[in-house]
Amino acid sequence: MFTETFHEVLGKEGVVSIVTCADGEAHVVNTWNSYLVSPRDGTLLIPAWKMRETERKTQGNDAVQLTLGSKEVAGRRGPGTGFHLRGTARFLRSGPEFDLMKEKFPFTTRVLEVTVTSLQQTL
Repeated sequence: MFTETFHEVLGKEGVVSIVTCADGEAHVVNTWNSYLVSPRDGTLLIPAWKMRETERKTQGNDAVQLTLGSKEVAGRRGPGTGFHLRGTARFLRSGPEFDLMKEKFPFTTRVLEVTVTSLQQTL
């Protein structure tokens, strides 16, 4: 599912937008490409420090959308490319993946785990 270009974007800095929706209202939070870890194809781990509203929204509706990109990775029509992902989300507070992320990002209080169901290159 994750393409070579997607992995290349993860290796470059850029902003990631995470969109959740519950109670009839969308919520957007941002993080950085360098904070995303892919322990296996189709899964992303994201360190969470705040993201309290994101967590609350996922308890009501676990559907999540992300966008990310980098102007440093060649796209379909020139410099820069981006991706739109859809999937399901849950927050981890313990376990091996939490420990991995806590070691890598000491500020982590929880880990947002995204199981990606759709990946589309947008640029």
